[in-house]
Parts: sequence; C-alpha cells; structure tokens
Amino acid sequence: MNILLAALSVYALSMGDAYAYLDPGTGSIIIQGIIGAIAGGLVVGRMYWQKLKSFFSRSKAGPAPELSADRPE
Repeated sequence: MNILLAALSVYALSMGDAYAYLDPGTGSIIIQGIIGAIAGGLVVGRMYWQKLKSFFSRSKAGPAPELSADRPE
C-alpha cells in the first residue's frame, strides 16, 4: 500500500503543465451547476419540511380524543 501511495505521489508531482483553454462559457456553466444544486436542495428540503416538523413536534401524550356530535358533553 505504501509503495502504491508513493508511486501515485511521484506521478502527481512529475506532471507537466496542461496548457488547457477554458472559454468564458465554462465559468457560467459552473455557476449554473452551483445554483441548480442549491435550488434542488431547497426543493427537497421544502418537500420534507412538513415530515421533519411533525417528527419533532409530536407530543408524548398521544392524539387528542375526538368529540362526537351525537354525544352530549
């Protein structure tokens, strides 16, 4: 395992420059992906908010008894 880690470290450190070109559209695609991930997280959070709220607000006494219209109080 140590030999593999050492070999990968040497390989990563010996790599040359890539000279890659990133056009201006690349930045906007990255920003769109980040905004989309945030929006998706908010939608999922909103979908499960009611379940989460009811999970933490359950009372220990149980449900309240229902009152019937045909039974006098």
